[in-house]
Amino acid sequence: MPAAAAPIISSVQKLVLYETRARYFLVGSNHAETKYRVLKIDRTEPKDLVIIDDRHVYTQQEVRELLGRLDLGNRTKMGQKGSSGLFRAVSAFGVVGFVRFLEGYYIVLITKRRKMADIGGHAIYKVEDTNMIYIPNDSVRITHPDEARYLRIFQNVDLSSNFYFSYSYDLSHSLQYNLTVLRMPLEMLKSETTQTRQESFDIFEDEGLITQGGSGVFGICSEPYMKYVWNGELLDIIKNTVHRDWLLYIIHGFCGQSKLLIYGRPVYVTLIARRSSKFAGTRFLKRGANCEGDVANEVETEQILCDASVMSFTAGSYSSYVQVRGSVPLYWSQDISTMMPKPPITLDQADPFAHVAALHFDQMLQRFGSPIIILNLVKEREKRKHERILSEELVAAVTYLNQFLPPEHTIIYIPWDMAKYTKSKLCNVLDRLNVIAESVVKKTGFFVNRPDSYCSILRPDEKWNELGGCVIPTGRLQTGVLRTNCVDCLDRTNTAQFMVGKCALAYQLYSLGLIDKPNLQFDTDAVRLFEELYEDHGDTLSLQYGGSQLVHRVKTYRKIAPWTQHSKDIMQTLSRYYSNAFSDADRQDSINLFLGVFHPTEGKPHLWELPTDFYLHHKNTMRLLPTRRSYTYWWTPEVIKHLPLPYDEVICAANLKKLIVKKFHKYEEEIDIHNEFFRPYELSSFDDTFCLAMTSSARDFMPKTVGIDPSPFTVRKPDETGKSVLGNKSNREEAVLQRKTAASAPPPPSEEAVSSSSEDDSGTDREEEGSVSQRSTPVKMTDTGDSTKVTENVVQPMKEVYGINLSDGLSEEDLSIYSRFVQLGQSQHKQDKSSQQLCSRCPDGVIKLSRTVFPDVWSSPPPPSREDEEMKAIHL
Repeated sequence: MPAAAAPIISSVQKLVLYETRARYFLVGSNHAETKYRVLKIDRTEPKDLVIIDDRHVYTQQEVRELLGRLDLGNRTKMGQKGSSGLFRAVSAFGVVGFVRFLEGYYIVLITKRRKMADIGGHAIYKVEDTNMIYIPNDSVRITHPDEARYLRIFQNVDLSSNFYFSYSYDLSHSLQYNLTVLRMPLEMLKSETTQTRQESFDIFEDEGLITQGGSGVFGICSEPYMKYVWNGELLDIIKNTVHRDWLLYIIHGFCGQSKLLIYGRPVYVTLIARRSSKFAGTRFLKRGANCEGDVANEVETEQILCDASVMSFTAGSYSSYVQVRGSVPLYWSQDISTMMPKPPITLDQADPFAHVAALHFDQMLQRFGSPIIILNLVKEREKRKHERILSEELVAAVTYLNQFLPPEHTIIYIPWDMAKYTKSKLCNVLDRLNVIAESVVKKTGFFVNRPDSYCSILRPDEKWNELGGCVIPTGRLQTGVLRTNCVDCLDRTNTAQFMVGKCALAYQLYSLGLIDKPNLQFDTDAVRLFEELYEDHGDTLSLQYGGSQLVHRVKTYRKIAPWTQHSKDIMQTLSRYYSNAFSDADRQDSINLFLGVFHPTEGKPHLWELPTDFYLHHKNTMRLLPTRRSYTYWWTPEVIKHLPLPYDEVICAANLKKLIVKKFHKYEEEIDIHNEFFRPYELSSFDDTFCLAMTSSARDFMPKTVGIDPSPFTVRKPDETGKSVLGNKSNREEAVLQRKTAASAPPPPSEEAVSSSSEDDSGTDREEEGSVSQRSTPVKMTDTGDSTKVTENVVQPMKEVYGINLSDGLSEEDLSIYSRFVQLGQSQHKQDKSSQQLCSRCPDGVIKLSRTVFPDVWSSPPPPSREDEEMKAIHL
């Protein structure tokens, strides 16, 4: 069946900035360099931005002639060959935008990129480096003393750290939205094409279009969801004056991709996190929600599964699952001036009608449909009321809002004190989370673009038949979303999201016919690969919001983390505290300036002079809002009519206006994803191919010994995994390098640097760098000789594993330290027992504190008992 529609590929992917004294000429071309567009930027205006787009599509020969004439016309003397009148300033891959502080405008260009993922042939790139160029000429420049300081603050937002873009795939929307748009009925597309042609002011837009029946393909380009676009304010000034191909929207968050090999069949697992640009900021400076319902640390995480053996969106198999994290949608904050590790939580405003929560959940119903499921992980029982304040207020808000919603679309609230269950020795945290995950995925369903396979009809599974969502002839749609939160939405939230994602991954694999039951077990290659993706995802988001990597990981909650992990956790806690206390204020100023929340203005206070940014993010403090929402009918009327389907994906007049539809020839470059992906016109190296460089389950996780079952769904012992058989230090470093993805700001070290590094360097430093992944770093595989050595050294010497040889016996100093820790543990155990007895005696929960006498644990150690000697002998 021929494709009804295809995404439009941007024709501006390579840029060259040429400079004369009076103008900049920005020449953009597609990747094949067959079509060119030119922007003319005036440099004689000191404070205004004058951009002219002639909207003409040039050929390569026409551009050469144009540049030749410009070079000739701008020479100081006519016919002079020695000096050029046109200088090549910089080469780039996209325009981030234009920004002005107190002087003239700057242009921000992407000068270096790196491919991070591939979805249906559509490449996703990470911004690796940028260049900021001042536009006005020095002769007309009006200097200001504070310009340099604003420039430094703006550049504090490191654009080379976790910013992503694509020329053909809309990263601000989910895969479900993007593929739903492509499957619109042909009648709708034809009517939209006519309207676009009538309203278009580009006279070359439909040049040479053949409108014979069935000979063309519809190209679709949708408006981005601006909540997740981070350069929207920077592009706003040119949005209505230039062709849409010049507008390159970037998102901030995380993007990682790994390859799951199932008996040679490649399946790509992709994780994309979109951080909201509304009410964005750092940990203690942005809490709760603003007056428009935007919450702090709001991130939409989407896991995409695709069969890489078929690339096309129309013929291939694709599945996705979306979940959200975000701060508790209330007016609350924490005062960091006290310099406490856990500042007290205060509710800033009374909100008896849950106005802010209503705005927030209305946005979620519009984007995700119903049901909205809240998984609240904050502490429920505390000696001193701290996190419980948020739980009580959130319960009251959800209860109030639910009484007006139709019963079938009410908000589902699941409270679960994860910290309490973690401390308990009787409860398994992940087992309980798995039960919650199963019920959540059954309610929301997931997206898959193909109908149920015939084998699932012949051998129906009980869990599969209970699955929710919306079943359509072409597959399934996810309706509703899980919204997870704790206080910071970092450590506990990431583990809970991983468990829900693992449960959804099993259903996704089952829907694509890759496993026989929708079940995945721990300690399989597939789950290890997925867990590593989620840890990189959690580390990245934690660095962006909290200033450090994750403190508690999935292994911590499984209680299988190595003893070295505890010291790392302490270091991450200290790093987070230092970042929150000393550097978060500067980072918050940078984010406010970059996102256009604050605009520098002559005669008004500067950014660093403001006592607080509260008024910048809460617009109702500066002016009265035009309309007041109803306290009972708190939702948008159009949204409630189409539930459980999300209103954004419903085919209606309002949503059709957000689309640009054009008709192309069948093999036009703007819609030919085959040429865009394979690029037959350029010489490519097999070793540099992206699909070989990405993390693979067969290479990085599967055991290297012969005769092992190659299935990624086989449960393996810890000593059988591909990473644990790496015996010597250099091989461990290579494994760390292979996991590198775009989680950390600095670029990954080169192979030469790693091989020449000293063996005496601190191992912890290397491990901390490796815990943050740069997934597309190509690393050469070890040869067969190395692999045989690796398999021979599976049983490592005791000294290499533990640092000491336990069979040699302990020194007197080590024995005294051991005895002190034993005594400390025994005294702590006695205290715990006495406190439990006190709690059971006091029915009202009030404990009377008495003076506790602590033993002198630093006195000389007592002689070991017979039991201690036997225990020591067993360990040895």
